[in-house]
Amino acid sequence: MNLHQFRFVQEAVRRNLNLTETAKALFTSQPGISKAILELEEELGIDLFVRHGKRLRRVTEPGQEVLKAIDVILREVANMKRIGEEYSKQDAGTLSIAATHTQARYVLPEPVAQLRRRFPKVQVSLHQGSPDQVVQMLLDGTADIGLATESLSEPEDLVSLPCYEWQHVIVMRAEHPLAEVEKITLEQLANETLISYHPSFTGRKRIDAAFAQRRLKPNIALEAIDSDVIKTYVKSGLGVGIVAEMAVRDDPPGGELVSRPAGHLFGTNVTRVAFRRGAYLRGYVLTFAELLSDRLTRPLLLRALGGDGENYDL
Repeated sequence: MNLHQFRFVQEAVRRNLNLTETAKALFTSQPGISKAILELEEELGIDLFVRHGKRLRRVTEPGQEVLKAIDVILREVANMKRIGEEYSKQDAGTLSIAATHTQARYVLPEPVAQLRRRFPKVQVSLHQGSPDQVVQMLLDGTADIGLATESLSEPEDLVSLPCYEWQHVIVMRAEHPLAEVEKITLEQLANETLISYHPSFTGRKRIDAAFAQRRLKPNIALEAIDSDVIKTYVKSGLGVGIVAEMAVRDDPPGGELVSRPAGHLFGTNVTRVAFRRGAYLRGYVLTFAELLSDRLTRPLLLRALGGDGENYDL
């Protein structure tokens, strides 16, 4: 057996058992992949796949166990490559970051700039997506580090740590009647046309839960994944916005929009940083994590990555 066979099996499963797509992804031929998989099955003495003619239909039960072992083997091979790169190029490489729009737009610019000043030979690759997409990019190895408020603490194959806390704020045009109210209530918001995040982004579930608990039905006119988009529609007069506090932090006082804190309504959110469990992280990846939050010290990161069972919740 060899690594080529392992990669063929792994990629075939990723491509929903479509060997034509698998061959395209790996720049090889479909007959070559079929032959390699058959040879691996013969050597192992088991069928990895259930077939209908020449087509793969599903992974067998022993095939599922073999696939888990293949994932571990190929992950460790990737780690060995990273170790080699680490010691051959101590200060160069690519840092791949997966983050939601809010994190990429409002949180990451300064840490990225600081990292580039410390490691000018490190190239930064920034991938934006939904929380679930951030998780998948980490699991696939597309990203070294992920940052999001939702989803990162769920998969067992990720190591996730709290990074910082934040609250929602209510934004409205300066002439709006609520701009004169210091502590806005849920009942007042329920009477307004609202603009906020898509349900899977930036703490929206907390907003919905708060209204539901008071048996109020919010009038959400528009949902977006982008805080700037929400603020734009608020400026246009469509309604009152609910955004993350980071999105108004740099707004000038006396501007077109006024904001009011909403932590008393929707509680506190925790943004988490995550890594794929078992992945080898180069030094500048750990440095970047330290730049994200004072809480993320290198000893803490190494303990968590090493499987320490300590509770790291804020």
